[in-house]
Amino acid sequence: MRKIDVIGIAVGVIAGGGILYIVFQIAGLDSLQAGIWSQALLVGGLVGWMLTYLLRVLTKNMTYNQQLKDYEDAVLQKRLEQMTPEEIEALQAEIEREKYSEAENKS
Repeated sequence: MRKIDVIGIAVGVIAGGGILYIVFQIAGLDSLQAGIWSQALLVGGLVGWMLTYLLRVLTKNMTYNQQLKDYEDAVLQKRLEQMTPEEIEALQAEIEREKYSEAENKS
């Protein structure tokens, strides 16, 4: 995200708070109550956004993690394409041996 985007979002949030304040005053609340409710909604929105961010962090559904996974998959795919059929068979045999030994260890 660029700096100008952050500035734009900040200006939008401040303007949104001002608009909420005016809407609450038009709806009949006095200035103190309108201020409290507009602040409450802004803080509630911020807390909600932070919770969605925290959820993305905990589930590792972030842009960096996805880019890293895509890169690792691409590297492994390229290595697999460069292997000879004999090397692929040897790798598959090794994987089967590891699966078999893990199954024995669990039993």
